[in-house]
Parts: sequence; structure tokens; C-alpha cells
Amino acid sequence: MPKLSVTIITKNESSNISAVLESVAWADEVVVVDCGSTDETVSIAKRFTDRVSFHKWEGYGIQKNHAAGLAENDWILSVDADERVSPELGKEIRECLANNPQHFGYRIPRVNYYLDRWIKSTDWYPDYQLRLYDRRVATWNTRLVHESLNVKGKIGILKNDLQHYAYQSLSDHLATIDRYTTLAAQQMYTQGQRASWLNLTIHPQLAFLRNYALRFGFREGLSGLVISLMNAYYVFLKMAKLWELQRRGPY
Repeated sequence: MPKLSVTIITKNESSNISAVLESVAWADEVVVVDCGSTDETVSIAKRFTDRVSFHKWEGYGIQKNHAAGLAENDWILSVDADERVSPELGKEIRECLANNPQHFGYRIPRVNYYLDRWIKSTDWYPDYQLRLYDRRVATWNTRLVHESLNVKGKIGILKNDLQHYAYQSLSDHLATIDRYTTLAAQQMYTQGQRASWLNLTIHPQLAFLRNYALRFGFREGLSGLVISLMNAYYVFLKMAKLWELQRRGPY
């Protein structure tokens, strides 16, 4: 049975780090890479693992590749500090590895806890995340935001959910949207993409309809309406910031 290393990158995650580390306590090794926390993140992490180190922030993908490189085992489970590996998912991962993995990476459905409920609709579910992988054939790309794994080989899908506690409040959600749309616009601008009238007017409306109607956000009541509007706002703000870059140049 291949041994498993869990990798977690952190910065100022004192409110989350205990819970995520408790959820992966069954793993053969846990590697935490911090980029300069000013809270208690590092001291808390050291209560759970002696594999805690510092690495200067160079981007999400670079940070995750560095963490994988520090691991003692080739099979990696990458989790974020605001995520939790449920007992059911942990059992499924161990069974997958025990039965000689048939793939080189595995996508895991992710479920978000938001507005006091688990959200199983809109673009947020099942929100498959490629997180379990053999590092010998996989690396993280260096996108500014929404980094992803490139795996040279077959990819499978696991059944049980990875739990995500992304936002503590609507204000926290809005702050994250502001930060991520800035990075997304910079990424698109660098890649030569440009915003048009259509991008700013029609695409946000289509995003709302997709989330609320086609992906059953209406089943969540007002929570689904809020999420659908927030996701549409994300699309609008990303395109508006790209348009601003076209007029003014890079920040």
C-alpha cells in the first residue's frame, strides 16, 4: 500500500488549522508550508506535525509544488486550510491506495458550507477538485488564481465529499471576490484576452441563469439566490477589471 503525504499551505489560518489537521490525522505524514503568518497558525500546526516550514510566497501553484517536494511519499493529498477531509472520504482514500491505484490522480467532489447549510447546487457542487495524485507524474500550474494540477496519465473520481468552509460571512465572501477577480483579470490580460460590451452585460446574466435555474440554485431558497447573484457578480467584476486593465495598463 502506497503511503500518503498530506500537504497544506497556510497564511494566517489560526481559525482553521486545527480542524483541518485533525481531519487528516490518519495520514502517514502531514506537511505544512507557511508563508509568513502573523497569528498562531505555525505554533498550532506544530502541535499536530513536526513537518512545518516556511517558504516565501511566490504563488499558489509554486507553493503547492514546493510542499509536494518536501513530502517523503509520492502519493499526495493536497488540502486547503479551510477544507476538511470527512471520515468517509478518508476511508475511501485509504481503500483506493490499498487496492493498487488504477489512476495517477483522483478528482474529489467538494461541498461548500455557506449561510448555515451545505450547498449542493449552483456552480458550487459537485465542484470536482483534483487533489489526490502521484507527484511523479503531476505538477501544479502557475496561474495567478484557480491553480490546477497537470497529470500525465489517467484520472479517476472519488465519491465522498471534501468539505469546504470558504466564507465566514457575506462580507468575507465579497472581500474574496474582490481579491480573486483582480488576479483573474491580470491572468486574462497577460494571456491576451480582452473584455467587450458582451462580456460585461450578457455574461453575468447568463452566469446567474446557469446557477439559479440550470444548476438548481432555486432549490436552496434565498441561499441559492444569494449564491447565484454572487457568482454573477464575480463574472461581472472580473470582466470590468479586465476592461480597466485595457484602458490603464497593468497595476
